[in-house]
Amino acid sequence: MTYDDGGAVLVLGATGTTGGRTAALLTAAGHRVRAAGRRGVPVAGAEGVRFDWYDPGTHDDALAGAAGVYLVPPVGDPDPAAVMLPFLERARAAGVRRAVLLSSSAIPAGGPAVGAVHAALPELFGEWAVLRPSWFMQNFTGAHPHAVGIREEGVLRTAAGSGRVGFVDAGDIAAVAARALTDVHAPDRDLVLTGPQALSHDEVAAIVTEVGGRSVVHHRLTYEELRERLAAGMPGEFATLLADMDVAIAGGAEDRVTDTVERITGRPPTGFGEVAERELVRAVQ
Repeated sequence: MTYDDGGAVLVLGATGTTGGRTAALLTAAGHRVRAAGRRGVPVAGAEGVRFDWYDPGTHDDALAGAAGVYLVPPVGDPDPAAVMLPFLERARAAGVRRAVLLSSSAIPAGGPAVGAVHAALPELFGEWAVLRPSWFMQNFTGAHPHAVGIREEGVLRTAAGSGRVGFVDAGDIAAVAARALTDVHAPDRDLVLTGPQALSHDEVAAIVTEVGGRSVVHHRLTYEELRERLAAGMPGEFATLLADMDVAIAGGAEDRVTDTVERITGRPPTGFGEVAERELVRAVQ
């Protein structure tokens, strides 16, 4: 699929972790991008359009002229299908031919939260992909609770125990998204994305300590302790979902690596050490 006919790629969450990177890659490759966000702020090389999942009045304008869409679910919503599925019906009616959904390696088709959207996508669009990345390496930077704990206390708190995760660079997710949105043939499948190595949170803390020059330790919480901490800042149902995911990690559910990034992009996935040198050091300064 190409956009030589003038169709644009609508990137939702275009100022976010993967959306911003995806929009930048698409514009650099010469594609026309509509960068959607709540304030409609223009992104370099892209047209800014206002979009709010919970304001259907913004949806038609955002979809105008779009041939493809990168879907970032509403953050913290335990039932995103309630707002996403009506939007996707509207997108199809507006002429969108390809949809690429950001999901999670922990959530299969038909599973909780965005899993319902994943299950519906192949019936809505003839060209599609579902990106199921492992946990982001960028969770240890910026405003994520892990990053805050590292920066303010030198502490990383999880209920993941010694379970390992194939943490993935958001830049690699964006690179796969850009290809899935614009390659001649859509993947038409779900893609599990990981980095090159599975690491425990103890190992992550050790790498951040070495790179940042400040001690960072992993505090192991119980399921109940983690759920209570999370519920203080988000809906209880979503806090439970996240705590359940940590327990799954402790049981080995995310101890895997895939070749998807290299297979789709033609280059190996970025290692955690490289991202730490580039970005994560900021979390401890």
